[in-house]
Amino acid sequence: MKHKVMIVDDHFYIREGLKLILETSHSYEVVAEAEDGAAALTLLESEKPDVILIDLNMPRMSGLEAMQEMKARHWEIPVIILTTYNEDELMLRGLELGAKGYLLKDTGRETLFRTLESALRGETLLQPEIITRVFQAKQKQETTSKAKESTQLSEKERYVLQAIAQGYRNKEIAAEMGISERTVKAHLTSLYNKLGVDTRSQAVAVALERGIVKI
Repeated sequence: MKHKVMIVDDHFYIREGLKLILETSHSYEVVAEAEDGAAALTLLESEKPDVILIDLNMPRMSGLEAMQEMKARHWEIPVIILTTYNEDELMLRGLELGAKGYLLKDTGRETLFRTLESALRGETLLQPEIITRVFQAKQKQETTSKAKESTQLSEKERYVLQAIAQGYRNKEIAAEMGISERTVKAHLTSLYNKLGVDTRSQAVAVALERGIVKI
């Protein structure tokens, strides 16, 4: 008994290439094809594939959006995502949505069948190069998150930062806020640490870049 496969990709040649490879095996048959996520969801109402090969980026509805809708409808069909070399953060999101594997679009026959077999067993199989990319994307995401956390300035620090961005000196800021110059300097030291800078000009440049202050 053959396993039924659905291929979802907006490029006809990708679908045809995968279909040709799958037809070389007695274990698989392509029962449905779709050019975007919306068409795939419609087909899933009538076709009952055992596994889905789906592209990440497609017009009308992406692979991730289709996976989100499948999850909302409680359709427990193993999904393997087809990806290129510049979709690392999307790949990470796909794993969070339950993808059972990733295949580069130029993947070989053995890798394709091994990934399909794993998905049908309910297991997740990632190739070494995919693991590296997902790990790097995760690190980048965590670094960005930490950077955002580090820029959580207090109300007074934001006031001081806005003031120096407008050219005010410590003495003027202290008078305006009703605090000592030493306290202003303490606020400056704190916001320098949070922004990862050493000078007033650097603090202003980073703050403007991140939209923390306006001039």
